[in-house]
Amino acid sequence: MTTDHQVAFFLKELETGDTWRRAAAAKGLGKIGDSEHAAVLMRAAADPAPEVREGAAVGLGRLGVYAAGLKTLPALMGDDDPWVRRQASLASRRLGLRDREVVDAYARLLGDPDYHLRINALDGLRELGVPGDVPALLRLLGDPDYGVWGRARAMVFLFEKDPDVEAELVRTARWGADAARVRALWMLPNQHIDRLLPELLRDLAGGPSSEVRCAVAFRLARVDRPPAQDALFTALAAERDPQVASQLLSLLERSGDERLLAPASRWLGDERAGPAAAAALASVGGKAATRLLRALLTDPATPAPTLAAAARAYGDLGRWDAVWLLLPLLGRAAPEVYEGALRGLDALADTGFRPWERAAVARALVPRLDARSTLVGVAERVLTGLPEALPGLRQLVDRTASPLVRAAALSLLDPHLATDAGTPHDLPLFARHLDDVDGWVRRAAAQGIAHWVKETGLIPPVKERLRDRLTALESDPSNAVREAAAEAVRALDDCQHH
Repeated sequence: MTTDHQVAFFLKELETGDTWRRAAAAKGLGKIGDSEHAAVLMRAAADPAPEVREGAAVGLGRLGVYAAGLKTLPALMGDDDPWVRRQASLASRRLGLRDREVVDAYARLLGDPDYHLRINALDGLRELGVPGDVPALLRLLGDPDYGVWGRARAMVFLFEKDPDVEAELVRTARWGADAARVRALWMLPNQHIDRLLPELLRDLAGGPSSEVRCAVAFRLARVDRPPAQDALFTALAAERDPQVASQLLSLLERSGDERLLAPASRWLGDERAGPAAAAALASVGGKAATRLLRALLTDPATPAPTLAAAARAYGDLGRWDAVWLLLPLLGRAAPEVYEGALRGLDALADTGFRPWERAAVARALVPRLDARSTLVGVAERVLTGLPEALPGLRQLVDRTASPLVRAAALSLLDPHLATDAGTPHDLPLFARHLDDVDGWVRRAAAQGIAHWVKETGLIPPVKERLRDRLTALESDPSNAVREAAAEAVRALDDCQHH
């Protein structure tokens, strides 16, 4: 069927077809028709059937006649049927309509019950470079759908210099609905905080929802004046809501103020606020905080999130018994407890383990190096420089199925970091992994060879064959592997010359 015949068919269908045939004909006519058919689609936009009006909106968007779209689509964007409104808004964007009536139509859609239409309206207004209905835009900061409120937030930032948008943001931060008010408080420029300070101090003391009070606390924590800071401590002392208490404890943690001690002690038993309370105690330090954290670590009833936070905090304190309290926690079933204990040990490793602690740390941690893939790097830092870990690592490197763990074990066996009686015999182990499928393992193996040659000063018995294998790696797809292989080749050459 030729194009002319198709057009004639669609025109006939629009006159005599049933609802679905008329709707399909409107869409088809928009695809293959000419500007002369715009009037036909404009008439179809007044069809009593919403399916046909929807088809007319699609057809007008496809046809590309600006004047016809401008005359018809803004009205369809206010249609009673959401599918008609949706297609009309999409067609308007497709045509690039920019007139006042289009802006008004998009502005009305900001309050549409269909979230797809709220998104279309926000996208359309952004393309037009205008905020539309400013109060409606700010209300969308509280929209339950992220696709909506995320776009609304981006729009507010885009038009933050617009006086109307700025004024409405302040108004929303003061009196908006809870969800919108929370996001407005987070977004509010600092220069507006001073005039809102009396209201923020009043709201912190009680009244609004927990979410609003958390946002208020966040803003007050950024006010570097004694009245605001004192208000936060006063609110924490009187707080009964665990969500707000957790926020206040986290915000005040860096202060290390002794006023944290009593409220933090009170919230240690709460599953929600307990982790923040444990971290706050560590920032305060002292005998009382140490005693409370030690009690948490030894109490089997301590909830896992609080136990994890207490373990990390106790490591930060660096107490004499920290290693012996943290090592048993590595075997706990809760993954967050393992992470907390590991990060506590990581903090202790910064200052170095005592000679009588090193073997215990190695025995406990090497078998668990592959416990969590995201924490292999942390475990590697803890074990770095511990000769006591080397025997277990030699067994682990060939046994593990994890490339991350293999690379970490080879790196820890690198004699540049630690050596023991078995180090002179490690060269074959590095050589075996030069052909590993994982680039990070190949890199660790090549670096290990380079440092083995430098540290031991020995000439490998199969030097030429090893050199050939390393030279082949200089065409490796990984730049890091190529550099490590080149370093190992240089070390072999230097060893022979000396």
